[in-house]
Amino acid sequence: MGYTVEKISGNQVKIKFEIAAEKFDEAVQKAYLKVRNRVNIPGFRKGKAPRKLIENMYGEGVFYDDAFNILFPDEYEAAVKENDLAVVDRPEVDEMTQIGVGQDLVFTVKVYVKPDVELGSYKGLKATRYTHKVTDDEIDSRIQQDVEKETTMADVTDRPVQNGDTVNLNYAGTVDGVAFDGGTAENQTLEIGSGHFIPGFEEQMVGMNVGEEKDLNVQFPKEYHAENLAGKDAVFHVKVNGIQVKVKPELDDDFAADVSDFNTFAEYKESIAKELSDRAQQNADVQVENDLVQQAVDAADCDIPDQMIEDEIDMMIREMKLRMMYQGFKYEDYLKYTGQTEEQIREMYRSEAKNRVKMQLVLEAMVKAEKIEPTEEDVEKVIADEAKRMGRETDDFKASLSDRQKEAMKKNAAIRKVVDIIKENAQIEDKDESEKINVQETVEAVEKAAEAADAAETEE
Repeated sequence: MGYTVEKISGNQVKIKFEIAAEKFDEAVQKAYLKVRNRVNIPGFRKGKAPRKLIENMYGEGVFYDDAFNILFPDEYEAAVKENDLAVVDRPEVDEMTQIGVGQDLVFTVKVYVKPDVELGSYKGLKATRYTHKVTDDEIDSRIQQDVEKETTMADVTDRPVQNGDTVNLNYAGTVDGVAFDGGTAENQTLEIGSGHFIPGFEEQMVGMNVGEEKDLNVQFPKEYHAENLAGKDAVFHVKVNGIQVKVKPELDDDFAADVSDFNTFAEYKESIAKELSDRAQQNADVQVENDLVQQAVDAADCDIPDQMIEDEIDMMIREMKLRMMYQGFKYEDYLKYTGQTEEQIREMYRSEAKNRVKMQLVLEAMVKAEKIEPTEEDVEKVIADEAKRMGRETDDFKASLSDRQKEAMKKNAAIRKVVDIIKENAQIEDKDESEKINVQETVEAVEKAAEAADAAETEE
């Protein structure tokens, strides 16, 4: 007695179990002992009624469901483990052929597993790597990031508020003479011209002096998040406590020495240009890699069980909630403000989730096809890269990994080698990014011309 496993499709198997009568009878007895305290039999205290009497009153099969539930988990787990089945959904009892005291228990279940993958072509693929040429404006913008770090604030006492100043202020807002929640604060800082306050507020503060008080007449936007204030006229009584202005450093050798390891501004600027150029090259490499992998995925075929897609959507929503939490925002509030339901969010993610699942399955199938077994050095590199991405020391990160996480790192290392095989066997053409833009503009122009022609033909 035991079980047999039959594959009935690319993503589903059927397991037929045959469990000895003695084993089933033992399970029925365990079921009786488990549930007898819940059965009321006249003339007997709870839990004291004989099994035979309960079966006579409620039917011989009264304990069969509980007996089955006692037996099934261990039998099923053993079948899955011994046959190395990668199940992705809960098993479903397909047929109960035989059940009864003194009889072998015979039944079959169906369960979805990771699907078979029919690989397409993944060698000799073609892709274009568009290289971005770093501009002077981009270099200047990057330098300004360091400028902001070195910028200090200085008090202004000899003039009124100007656009760009940072003002310390008190304010108290009212609508129809009545104060409202969140409309009063003291010692708040506001950069004039930033647009952080409602329209008209910051503009009316220009020209105010330190210590001056003033009423500002404004109107809340019609789309304001607080419905009780949306579109309402309001008056804010404000007082300027202080004015500060940003003092930016000079772009000279001293600045370069303060923000970098270089002694001259020329060397520092050259390092910024290289940093941006290296990043642009890295981005181009990533885009080519993504393009090639996607081509390999599109060329493959597999029948993905719905549950795998649903599980991936679950993970994507968990990631979304985590990002929002870090930003101090609640997922429930996001649904409320956007007017979306979770079902709509799930449907929005469905296509991407399906592609993610298929990509993982295809890459795993390639690992198997190429008979790849990552070396210890390969795994160490993946761990080091992940530690760097997380901003942690490699040794500390490695020590924190569980056995399951280490196995995941090993799988990632194998997939990394597959991706390398795809790239090494691909035909990659290098072009300037401007050529891509020109192609896009041409395509858009052709599409617009076609739309115009269709519209003209419709009018005729």
